[in-house]
Amino acid sequence: MAAWLGWQIESNWADPFVFAIYSLVKPLAGALILVFMYAVIAKDGLHSPLFPGVFVGNALFIYVPAVLAGISWTIIDDREHYGMLKYVYTAPVNVFAYLIGRGVAKAIVATVAVVIMLLLGTLALGVPVRLAGINWLFVAATLVLGSAMLSLFGILLGGVTMITARHNYGVGEAVAGGLYLLCGVVFPLDTLPAWLAATGRVIPISYWLEAFRRALLGHGTEAFASLSDGVLLAVIAGSTAVLAVLAVLGFRLAERRARAKGLLDMQTMY
Repeated sequence: MAAWLGWQIESNWADPFVFAIYSLVKPLAGALILVFMYAVIAKDGLHSPLFPGVFVGNALFIYVPAVLAGISWTIIDDREHYGMLKYVYTAPVNVFAYLIGRGVAKAIVATVAVVIMLLLGTLALGVPVRLAGINWLFVAATLVLGSAMLSLFGILLGGVTMITARHNYGVGEAVAGGLYLLCGVVFPLDTLPAWLAATGRVIPISYWLEAFRRALLGHGTEAFASLSDGVLLAVIAGSTAVLAVLAVLGFRLAERRARAKGLLDMQTMY
């Protein structure tokens, strides 16, 4: 029901055609910017051996801001825009299920954008994604673990948003922007300065994107060449378990502070 509510809020403001354009223009524009960057700047243009991995990483990264910002934005949406967050807390609703459900609507839109980008790359740009060569079991495991990981990350950011009085609307987007740089989306981690590359290797999303590259392309990047597929999945699963603890503890701590300071029904009008 939370997912259905999220979908109604996401899609009911415009007719389906306008909503489809709005939902797809941003990721497709980002893909075209990436294409032009490689076409003009990279030594071999779109034939660079780095381009397929970067393109697939860029396509799958659409999920990151969609889920992170989608879940954390629910706090602002329900508290500031609709004034309903306090009623959610007085209703017999599991708040974690509610937040994840609201994020599902964003994930559905993101899935459409991801599929379209991968089709564009395969049919028009020569990205070697072949259905016959895809490891579907590996894709399914990576998608399930990654979805859980991003949802928990979004809940953690939702807690931060709940106790932030100003500029809270930008928390999810700001974090996603930092991850875009540090997770090897635009360029491989081994091309970054050593300290930034080390930071990227600590972030579990880097391993999630690497797993998708291997599943779809059959190979990954040099930065993770020493890790087997099983180790990649183990790192993602372990990171998800750690994030589960941090997300629950962090959100409950923020929730307790919000209750004590009367922030659940705060409207900053900012």
